[in-house]
Amino acid sequence: MADGVDFVVGDTTITITSPEKVFFPQRGETKLDLARYYEAVAGPLMATVQDRPLLMQRFPEGAGGKSFFQKRVPKSAPPWLTTTVVATPNGTTSDALVARDLAHILWAVNQGCLGFHVWPTHAATPDIADELRIDLDPSPGIDFAQLQHAATLVRELFEELGIRPYLKTSGSRGLHIYVGLLPNWDSYEVRAGAVAFARELERRHPDLITAQWWKEERGSRVFVDFNQNAPHKTVFGAWCVRPRVGAQVSTPISWDELATVEPDELTITTVPARAAELGDPWADKNERPQDLEPLLERSRHDLANGLMDAPWPPVYPKMPNEPPRVAPSRARAT
Repeated sequence: MADGVDFVVGDTTITITSPEKVFFPQRGETKLDLARYYEAVAGPLMATVQDRPLLMQRFPEGAGGKSFFQKRVPKSAPPWLTTTVVATPNGTTSDALVARDLAHILWAVNQGCLGFHVWPTHAATPDIADELRIDLDPSPGIDFAQLQHAATLVRELFEELGIRPYLKTSGSRGLHIYVGLLPNWDSYEVRAGAVAFARELERRHPDLITAQWWKEERGSRVFVDFNQNAPHKTVFGAWCVRPRVGAQVSTPISWDELATVEPDELTITTVPARAAELGDPWADKNERPQDLEPLLERSRHDLANGLMDAPWPPVYPKMPNEPPRVAPSRARAT
């Protein structure tokens, strides 16, 4: 085994080198264990990431070690590897890996990739964002029970608007809620809808939920991170293994499971059997694309009533109708 283990995907053979190298020290799972995990969940994994660009996070020494983001596929990559040109907010371009099939995932695993951050676009249609992603970010003092409650409120508002949401654990402390969209809007429009959605949640539940970008204004509340929908932003992929020593997985779950889920128990050891028994909670997501217009209508209403755009992350150029990009305490100090 020390020389490598072969995986055959269609006409492509991927050799996992150093297969016994420990990637997850808590229980000793190896690089080979990680490759076998992705092979076991290939069906639901590819249903959500196939043909999307990926940002790879590599951990040469495994989880807990040093890491780096690899935005460009190395020149030593095999000729069959599919890539696409993507851009950063400042306009820099690079050749990104495309999740064409399981072979591409296994190739990245062999490079020590323990984190797949997925674009909300497909390589063939880079100007169309067909996913809205809600990242529920627990501020200090927020426990998981409060996060679960916030997720139910997110679901209630989406369903009130006639929109069907899908839920997954983040693989860490948070929860992610996705909406598969009709292929009609770009990332600027999707972000505008997410901003309006976050603001409406805060209006209805101001003691629990906040849409405030600046941390000093959030207090002990759940932040609805609308900027995860900004152009060129990626979110950690569904069914993907986090670079944590326990090999936790960002796992799609049904809404019925929200009250009882224990995210740290969803690992490369437990998730394959769970998927085999329960199936894919996102199985119909691609078949039921949703309409963004109810959120865009709310966005237009907010702007017409004098609200400015929400702040953008610092790496983005100044945007039209954006308020001053400075924390309120600093603005007061000057």
